[in-house]
Formats: sequence, structure tokens, C-alpha cells
Amino acid sequence: MKKIGIVGATGYTGVELLRILATHTGVEVSIVTSRANAGSRVDAMFSNLRGYIDLAFSEPDVEKLSACDLVFFATPNGIAMQHSKVLLDNGVKVIDLAADYRIKDLSVWEKWYGMQHATPELVESAVYGLPEINRSHIKPANLVANPGCYPTAVTLGLLPLLEKGVISAEGIIADCKSGASGAGRQANVGTLLSEASDNFKAYASDGHRHQPEIAQTLSLLVGKEVELTFVPHLLPMIRGIHATLYTQASKKYDLQALFEKRYANEPFVDVMPEGSHPETRSVKGSNICRISPHRPGNGERVVVLSVIDNLVKGAAGQAVQNMNLMLGLDETMGLTAPAFLP
Repeated sequence: MKKIGIVGATGYTGVELLRILATHTGVEVSIVTSRANAGSRVDAMFSNLRGYIDLAFSEPDVEKLSACDLVFFATPNGIAMQHSKVLLDNGVKVIDLAADYRIKDLSVWEKWYGMQHATPELVESAVYGLPEINRSHIKPANLVANPGCYPTAVTLGLLPLLEKGVISAEGIIADCKSGASGAGRQANVGTLLSEASDNFKAYASDGHRHQPEIAQTLSLLVGKEVELTFVPHLLPMIRGIHATLYTQASKKYDLQALFEKRYANEPFVDVMPEGSHPETRSVKGSNICRISPHRPGNGERVVVLSVIDNLVKGAAGQAVQNMNLMLGLDETMGLTAPAFLP
């Protein structure tokens, strides 16, 4: 049984990792850390895990974490890069759910994240953990940069079109909405119930840190710079991302067939029947991305609808999918439960 550590296990992605791994039959969670809650039992803070996780939070200790086979960092940006090298040198595989290793251009990363990178020598070797494009590289990887939630929904929605050269790399619009859990568990006035409920708004419209991550991934797919406009919005709900993607393609392409063929063997991408409108509630709590391409008025304008649970396929579920690949387990292990409904 592989031993797993989770650093920063009290945030939304951390506790989602615990929920998924609690019934995973291929691994054992052996260490969960939290500086602020060291000594407290996991099930005292998260009562849904009573009877599943019999551990207390501890202070992060690299020596103890080095006894694990794989360690997840479910921490704020800038934490994983401080500790990854020691763990990797001790033979421990690392998955970072934050953004420390996602962007290859360090000057771009430092501009958007406002800090100097602590382990720049690891950035190039880190594998971007989107299995639908990097599965063969994830399997032998020691360090995986788990993708952001918005980038996952957007990339999966555009992937078949860009791979086949069906659309131009210019003028792509990603109009995306997320539930409040995407902002994390820390106190924030903007995500208080009285502030976010019965309200809908855009934010970071002049620049969001997920934009360079999306642009990097899409540019690598087509071999040239992609022109992308990305605008996120906050929805008055807890979980879910809905990405509405706008681009253009010649009328000669059968979009439905193109998407169905590309994702035919992907266990966690569901191309819905033609004309469908995927709902965020249909993926709540699941590792599924549901997609539906449309061609309004049967013209050249293409609209792709892509939905995920930001805490699962957009974070913890995808991280477990990557863990399964890295540890030689069945890729779907622990991730096959259907969504919560209602």
C-alpha cells in the first residue's frame, strides 16, 4: 500500500483530497499537515470524515514526509517550491495543486504571482498534469504541476479544435464562471454569504493569473502564440465551473464527431449528445468534465460549453488521477462515483 502525505490539508482542496482518498483502495493517507491546526484530529474539524480518517494534523516535517511515496501540496502559491527539492531528492513524488510549477517562463510567473521562484531548476522538469494531453509524461514523472480549475475547463473545451487546426489561434474568448469555493477557504468579504448570494459579477477582467497558464497550454498545442481573452465571473453557488468558449471554424467540420472521436477513450471527459447544455450540478462531486460543442445558426461561429467541479476535476480529483498514473495504479481508481444530485 502506497503511503501518501498531504501538506495543507485544511483548505477546500486539501479536505477534498481527504474525502476522495478516504475510500481509495490503492493508497493510505499517513500524514496530514496544518501549522494552524497541529494536534487537532481531522474528524474533529471535518465531521464527514469520521470513521474514515483516523489521523491528527501535524506540523510539516520534511523528514517524516520523506517516508511517503507521494506528497500532495494543497497549499497557497509559494509553499511547494520551498520543500519540493528535498522531497524529490529523497525519492518522494510530488504533486503541487497550487501554481508553483505550472508556468515555464519564470519572468511571467514572477510577474503574476509577485514573488521570486525558490527552485527555478525544477520548473522545466515539472510535468503539467492534464492527463488528456500529457498522460505519457505524467506516468514516469516525479514532479507534477496540477492544472488550475479554469485552465482545465477551458483547455478541454478547446483541445479537439486546436489539435486538428479547425479554429484559428486568434480571437478566442473564454467566458467563465465559478462557484465561491474557487476563492479558497480563507475569510474574504467578497465570498461571504450575504455578499455573494443573489449576486453575479465579473472579476479580474483586466487580467487573471490563470490567463497565462491557459495561453501557455494552448500555445504548446498549436506551436504558436494563442490570442485569448479570458474573463472570470463569480457565481452565487459553492462548487462548479461553467466555461462558455467562443471561436470560429469552417462549416465543413462536424464538430460533434470531432469531439466524440477525440474523447472516445478518455474516462473523465463526457461529450454530451448533440445540442446538449451541460449543467454544473451534473458534475458536482465528480471528476468528470462534460462538454457540448454548438454552431449557432449553423454558421462559422463555434460555441463550446464545458463544465467541471472546480474542487474535483479542477483540483483534488485531477490530482488523484495524476497520482494514480504516477504510482502505476488504475487511472480511475477512487474517482468513479457519480455526481451529487440534487
